[in-house]
Amino acid sequence: MPRISTQEFRRLPLRVHDFLADVPLHDVWVIDLPRQRPGITLDEFVRAAGALPFTPSPIVRALLGIRVFVGRLFRWDREPRATAKETFASRLTTADVSRSLAPAGTREGPFRTVYRFENEQLLELVNRTAHAGALSALVETATAYRFYFGVYVQSVGRFTPVYMRLIDPFRKWIVYPSLLESVRRTWNHTFGTA
Repeated sequence: MPRISTQEFRRLPLRVHDFLADVPLHDVWVIDLPRQRPGITLDEFVRAAGALPFTPSPIVRALLGIRVFVGRLFRWDREPRATAKETFASRLTTADVSRSLAPAGTREGPFRTVYRFENEQLLELVNRTAHAGALSALVETATAYRFYFGVYVQSVGRFTPVYMRLIDPFRKWIVYPSLLESVRRTWNHTFGTA
């Protein structure tokens, strides 16, 4: 699955560009999905897929299991005490809240929903390694749909850059390609193949 330039991603009319303007965009990925019919939204896809369209492969589940074990061992996954003030959801405007199709704070596995608009969803994870945002967006083109997956990482201390360098090879070569391929499988299962 290809990574794309941040410039291409920033040209999309997405709320996240202003919402997380001060949070570094770590990288962004894209996958093209077959266009079976017009008008499919990300919200429709997420609801049809049972909240998360990502299904980890056995190797990704194993890597995540190792990460969870190490995280428990070193207490990485405990949320800092001041999380409520620092959560991305605290940035929501009244308009964002009224537009969101899912309440802020709703659990999605280890993540919490910040917002879900018709074609854009922002989830966050806060722990002692990083404050991360996971953005999913769906854009309809003339011949297909493009699913974008952006990762934002805000440092929570000196360990964040070290941690990101440690996990980057696994994330870039195994985890994200596998998760995005699972998005394609879920899409094809949900909406049929071309």
